[in-house]
Amino acid sequence: MNFRTAIQLHKERNQIDYNSKLLLIGSCFSENISKKLNYFKFQTNSNPFGILFNPVAIENLITKAINKEKYTEKDIFYLNERWHCFDAHSDLSSSDKNELLQNLNREITVAHESINNSTHIIITLGTSWVYRFIENDAIVGNCHKVPQKKFLKELLTIDEITASLENMCTLIKDANPSANIIFTVSPVRHLKDGFVENSQSKAHLLTAIHQVVPPLGVRGLYFPSFEIMIDDLRDYRFYANDMIHPNETAINYIWEQFQHVWIDENSTSIMKEVDSIQRGLAHKPFNSNSEQHQQFLTDLNKKIERLKLDFKIQF
Repeated sequence: MNFRTAIQLHKERNQIDYNSKLLLIGSCFSENISKKLNYFKFQTNSNPFGILFNPVAIENLITKAINKEKYTEKDIFYLNERWHCFDAHSDLSSSDKNELLQNLNREITVAHESINNSTHIIITLGTSWVYRFIENDAIVGNCHKVPQKKFLKELLTIDEITASLENMCTLIKDANPSANIIFTVSPVRHLKDGFVENSQSKAHLLTAIHQVVPPLGVRGLYFPSFEIMIDDLRDYRFYANDMIHPNETAINYIWEQFQHVWIDENSTSIMKEVDSIQRGLAHKPFNSNSEQHQQFLTDLNKKIERLKLDFKIQF
């Protein structure tokens, strides 16, 4: 008997290789894929504004990045001895106002360059639930522990999400017509919203994506990370202790599926070499001064230099 319903995935065109340039934007699950890509030394830029969960926040980042909009003092606020911006994750927050503005404007420039130059842009949506700041009627990317009474919590409609995704795609295509846009829905469960509410939220995201992707043709595609977690793995043993986030086993499995679909087969042998070097760099010798270890380091450096020369891979 077969006790699994494995999802049958096919290889896509315009696959990723070591010449590709990738930009990943979105929820914390995009961070997991980004870590894998970084480990194997692909050219990757991930979440310039930190983790963003809802489509409007992602659209806002893409809009400002493409237009190279500069942040000023009116865009930030002071709370709990730190300066914050509603558009960005708290990772960019700072105790120094000028430092925050420098961080925001630096990342806007980085995102602008990435959008214009990326071969693949991966957008991971986390939730349809958003928080609208009552004072200026704007949907925020992060609440930064501002009292909840200052926000209205809303569920974006399918039409609202569809419009947001279409705006993203139009902006990206105008700036970079050859970019491949890959949408995915995070398998992380937002149970603080409620079980039913989380399901409704994910359903809105999935429906909106599939209204947008077909018109984009081969340059716009969907990768089923959500379905792999929910329907293929489908067991609590694949969740972390919080029973919300995928554990390492699940992340590795989804990465393998992503690799099968999106990574060019000719890059596989290079990935194996990179993995061997990464393991070598992480190796802790019993005697770092031994002749054997010194020879090991010499051989390792030769491998690194060869990959730098042949494929411009940086360690």
